[in-house]
Amino acid sequence: PNETLAMTLRYKLNLTGTKLGCDRAECGACTLLIDGVNQYGCSILTHSVRGREVTTVEGLEDPDTGELSIVQQAVMDEGGFQCAFCAPGFIMSMTALIEQNPNPTRAEAAHALSGNLCRCADYDKILNCAMRAGELAQNA
Repeated sequence: PNETLAMTLRYKLNLTGTKLGCDRAECGACTLLIDGVNQYGCSILTHSVRGREVTTVEGLEDPDTGELSIVQQAVMDEGGFQCAFCAPGFIMSMTALIEQNPNPTRAEAAHALSGNLCRCADYDKILNCAMRAGELAQNA
């Protein structure tokens, strides 16, 4: 009953895209979507999401075609990460952003991603990914 969603996803469901970084809801590596809203998986108890839609980075690609989501494609186009440990969390936050605002300004993207940290400090490249995702969303 006291297991976090991030632990359940990684160790019981083998969905390892949800990373465990700080385990204090500070770094964003465990970010996932709950009912379309980005949340830290390390701070949510598994039992509290019963009946809700939980989406991890593994659930973003089209299950029938394997086609990447707009955000995943933008990250591939821009090559936005160095070590990529933080990538799944950023991708989930970008997904929430683009679903809510498909044409964000750079400042809006920076604000939406401010709950995610990158040890490599690749923030400019990461913001380029968010802006590219907005472009792809406009053309979809």
